[in-house]
Amino acid sequence: METERITQVKAKQMVVDCKDGKFFTVEFVKRTTGEVRVMNCRKGVHKGVNGNGLKFEPMAKDLVGVFDIPKKQYRFISLDEIKSVRINKKRYIVES
Repeated sequence: METERITQVKAKQMVVDCKDGKFFTVEFVKRTTGEVRVMNCRKGVHKGVNGNGLKFEPMAKDLVGVFDIPKKQYRFISLDEIKSVRINKKRYIVES
């Protein structure tokens, strides 16, 4: 698998710009516990959504909503703590 080093800003932009329905893997640090998490996910999943919406704006808190494929649950990715992203069979590692 091809690997490329990128900046935190570039990693954030890649996740935000990822098309709805596109599968990707992201490694990030959870804000609540500080643990590193690897998540296989995709954006744009609407199954099971009740239509009430969120009570906050995720992008204002540097979060992006995704659907965690293995757990079959909606989750948020902390965009300011991304360690790596794998999209289109290419892995991008964030430089510290």
